[in-house]
Formats: sequence, structure tokens, C-alpha cells
Amino acid sequence: MARWLKRGVDGAVVADLDRKIRETVEGILADIAARGDTAVRELSVRFDNWDRSDYRLTDAEIRDCLSQLSRRNIEDIRFAQEQVRNFAQHQRAALRDIEVETMPGVVLGHKNIPVNSIGCYVPGGKYPMLASAHMSVVTAKVAGVHRIATCAPPYQGRPAAAIVAAQYLAGADEIYCLGGVQAVGALALGTASIAAVDMLVGPGNAYVAEAKRQLFGRVGIDLFAGPTETLVIADDSVDGELCATDLLGQAEHGPDSPAVLLTTSEPLARATMAEVERLLTCLPTGKVARQAWEKYGEVIVCDSDEEMVAEADRIASEHVQVMTRDPDFFLERMTNYGSLFLGARTNVAFGDKVIGTNHTLPTRKAARYTGGLWVGKFLKTCTYQKVTTDEAAALIGAYCSRLCALEGFAAHGEQANIRVRRYGGRNVPYAGTVE
Repeated sequence: MARWLKRGVDGAVVADLDRKIRETVEGILADIAARGDTAVRELSVRFDNWDRSDYRLTDAEIRDCLSQLSRRNIEDIRFAQEQVRNFAQHQRAALRDIEVETMPGVVLGHKNIPVNSIGCYVPGGKYPMLASAHMSVVTAKVAGVHRIATCAPPYQGRPAAAIVAAQYLAGADEIYCLGGVQAVGALALGTASIAAVDMLVGPGNAYVAEAKRQLFGRVGIDLFAGPTETLVIADDSVDGELCATDLLGQAEHGPDSPAVLLTTSEPLARATMAEVERLLTCLPTGKVARQAWEKYGEVIVCDSDEEMVAEADRIASEHVQVMTRDPDFFLERMTNYGSLFLGARTNVAFGDKVIGTNHTLPTRKAARYTGGLWVGKFLKTCTYQKVTTDEAAALIGAYCSRLCALEGFAAHGEQANIRVRRYGGRNVPYAGTVE
């Protein structure tokens, strides 16, 4: 039976925080819907101390941001984007349009059609998270999206040069220096200066995630991607320092980022907790990571690998790092996770920044029903059908007519009946009387 050596905050506390966030976001979105650019500008000043008449960056501003980066910086961004592009291209190649004749004269098919316009949110208030630009913009480009608008908040009072460079190099069509709920609200609802998009993508803090949830339906969204979560699954084949490093590597995202250790070794669990305390005293981001660890960190000891699989599927974490003697055991059996990182040689940071898989992943147990952002999220798989012979029209029409009668849909039935009468000739009796 699983035993907790450390638990996070009570669920009731989280629910109360969620309620407050929900109410705040509702008010902000209503204000943007009512007052457009005026509300967006006031919110930007209020939350980011950032005031402009137009939040879209000019070509000159973009060139200035690029000039602030070294050649190595640019090369590193290009390398990371090429890894994301390469994997996305392989994913796209796996998605085929189909057309098949399912019976004589009946042709069915589907096409994978790109979304026309998307808004990509790139977090950057605490850290300039340029990698999020790769994940959304590059992947959307591979999918064939026609218009890509990006938003990122100012960093230390100005556009974050690295984020702007990443957005530009990835191929964004419009780049805005605008953050928070006001950014995703403007993209989804549209204002006089920002045309509305069809879909919102990208991670963000709890307020951005809640805004996307409330806007879903008015626009599409990729998934609910709130505060970062990480789950480390380990046995005594690794040590506490490695586990602690990987837990805090994600806890530094913010004070509400859960970091959980799941292990079959109590000595490893206790060694990891000790190493966490040691590392928190020397990490530059230790203050933030400590808040996350103290409030949301958990340590769970299980009796077997099978029990760890069950607990991991219950937790349904965004990132799951497996450092055991047989990591493929978990690959073969786990069903609820955003992305798996298998073996001690890999880690979540690789996936976050450069290895090529997408780092926009489901949080808050959404991994129970969805995977992360990928090229297929930007594609609509739309079906079509055509009937090419009189005989097929009459045959399908007869079945359709009788089924419509079972449901009481007379006008539906007449759509079928008229085809039977026109195309059936003498070989197919009136559909409504066929027994």
C-alpha cells in the first residue's frame, strides 16, 4: 500500500484558489469584450506596467531584438527549432487524407485541413520562456496554419529579446508584446487593433489557463496547460541527488508547481528529501522552488513497480520521469501522462527546451483524456461523402428512409425517398413501404 512521507496542500485550499482565479478571469474577459483595446491597455499597465498605443512589434523592434543576441544564441534557437520541426514533420507524415469506396457507388473520405488562424501565448513574466515559441509556432507552420499571431509579456520592462527572436525565427506572422489574460482575451475576442483568431495555444500560469478554459467554445484551444507538474518515478538504481535535481528542475517554474516523487525505496525517498533541502540553499531560483516544494511537493513510497504504475496513472502528471532498472515497464503499462522521459540519461528539461517533442502538455489530470500539443492539434479531420451511381443512391436511400421513420423524422425521410423515386427506377420500390 502506498505511503506518503510528504503531502501537498489540502484539496479544499486548491479549490478555493481556483474559485478566486475563476472569478477574476471572468471579470477581465467581460471587460475586454465590452471595451476592447481600452481595457487591454489598462490591464497591461495594471499587471505588467507596460503601456503602448499599439502592442504589435514593428519590424525595426524585431530587428533590434535579434541584434541583442549573439551568433551562438541564434544558432542554439535554430537548432532547437529544427528538432521540433523534424519531429512535427514525421508526425504530419503519419496523418493521411483517405478516400475509400466502402460499397459499389459509395465513396467516403476525410481531409486534414489546417486551422486558418491561431494565437500562440508564450509565457515570459518570470523567465523569458522562448522554447514555447518553438513548440507552438514551428508546429503550427508544419501543419500549414495560415495566420499565426504570438503574444508574450514584457520582461523587465521591455520585449524579451530572446522570445521575440524565437517567435520571428519560428515564422510568426504577427508578434505582440502583451501578456496575461489580456493577451489571450484580445486574441480570442478580437479588438480594433488585434484580429480575432480561431484557436488559442500555449502554456501559461493559472490565470491564463483559466482564461483559455472560459474562452473555449468561442475559440478552440489546444488543452488545459496550467502550472507545470512533474512526477519522478525511481527505484534504488539511482540516487537522491539525481531525483532531487529533477524535482526542483520543474518546481522552479512557480510557487504552484507540483513536484512528486514515487519510489519503491524508502531510503531513496528520505535521501531525496534531504537533497532537496540542500539544493534549495544553493539554487538561484531556490526561493520559488521552495514555495512549490513546501506547498505542493509529495513523496510516496510504494511496494512494487505495479503499484507505482497505478499511483502514477491516478496522479496523471504532465511530466513523468522514469529512472528505474526497467523504464520500458512503465512505457508499456502507463496510460495517463503528458509525456514520458525514460531512463536516467534523459530528463524533462531536454523535452522542455530542445529534444524535439512538444512541451505544451496537459495538467490538472487532463492527461486522463488528452495528450499534449502536436501537429494534429492544428488540423481538422473533416469527412466527406459522395454517391456515384443511381443504384447506390436508391439502396442507401431505402435504408435511410426506414431508419428515419423509426426516429419520426419525416423531412429527413423525404430526403431519402426522393432519391429512391428518382434513381431507383423499377428495381427499388417506394422506400417507405420496403419491408
